[in-house]
Amino acid sequence: MHLVYPAVLAALLFCTGLYGVLARRNAILVLMSVELMLNAVNLNLVAFDVWLRDELHAGQALTLFTIAIAAAEIGIGLAIVLQVHRNRGTSDVDRLRDLRDDAPDTGPDTDRADREEKAEAAA
Repeated sequence: MHLVYPAVLAALLFCTGLYGVLARRNAILVLMSVELMLNAVNLNLVAFDVWLRDELHAGQALTLFTIAIAAAEIGIGLAIVLQVHRNRGTSDVDRLRDLRDDAPDTGPDTDRADREEKAEAAA
């Protein structure tokens, strides 16, 4: 078996996934692009395992480990995306810069006033 064919296919898959991660704004599409990148790595692992004729089949074992990690990652990632969509109403990655709510900005003066009110209430 020639190593060139799966290596080129894996490179194309990885580049497609990288483009999806960098260009997409929807969080679900970003997760799908990460899965494409992981599948490209799995394809390389299996191809090199066959090419090197490894008796322990370490490439295939690492591929199974990567599939298990990817399944856990997509489960947790999808749960986070669904929770963010419920709270914010969008899954646009550009709008999710931080994890705080859209509360009005509270400067240091407001924080100091709040502390003084709490101190007066406690006294």
